[in-house]
Amino acid sequence: MAFITIKKRTIIIALSVVLAAVALAAGVTAVIASTRTDNGITIVIDAGHGGADGGVTGIATGAKESDVNLSIAKYLSRYLKDNGYNVEMTRTDAGAVSGGIKYSKRDDMRARKDKVNAAAPDLLISIHCNSYPLESVSGGQVFFSSNATVGRDFANTVQNYFNDVLNEKPRTAAVGDYYILNCSDYPSILCECGFLTNKSEESKLITSSYQEKVAYTIFTAVDAMFGNGQA
Repeated sequence: MAFITIKKRTIIIALSVVLAAVALAAGVTAVIASTRTDNGITIVIDAGHGGADGGVTGIATGAKESDVNLSIAKYLSRYLKDNGYNVEMTRTDAGAVSGGIKYSKRDDMRARKDKVNAAAPDLLISIHCNSYPLESVSGGQVFFSSNATVGRDFANTVQNYFNDVLNEKPRTAAVGDYYILNCSDYPSILCECGFLTNKSEESKLITSSYQEKVAYTIFTAVDAMFGNGQA
């Protein structure tokens, strides 16, 4: 039975990617339109970094992680909204969440916490890009809080989709001691969408087509977990 389930999920993902590729080849934005109405599910999307905090810098192009994160977050927001989800974003532009003239990491993270608690989401998805001293390291990885059962289940599912669609080598979802994962009682995951310190992966992460592909992969995994997609 487990073998059948895995094969079915893999086939669904493959078909989704093919549909997106066909739409892009035709010069059409790859949005899978839906007639679903409001499904009553709220998701907060947190685009990591912003403002004076650019995050990781691309090894070849100098691309800022904060910009890549925001682009992926916007694509993800569109997919979710088009399929009936209520979406709140911690930031929608290049500025810091906390605003103001002087940047403070502490104030910025607290501002994100306030937005999460105000939205009372069914799921928080924080979008990031990764780094590592060895350039050869690549692949998307998902993190969850150590005491979060629901968050762990979402993280494992998104990780499986990352492995099927994006990663050359499979990775495992892991516990992450990140403020954004522990700042509220709501189910939360942090998606490291690839390594900007890997030239090959960086070259993909800075393109709109790959950013959209990453967003769609996260969307299909989350949609399946909420019972709206096909697991």
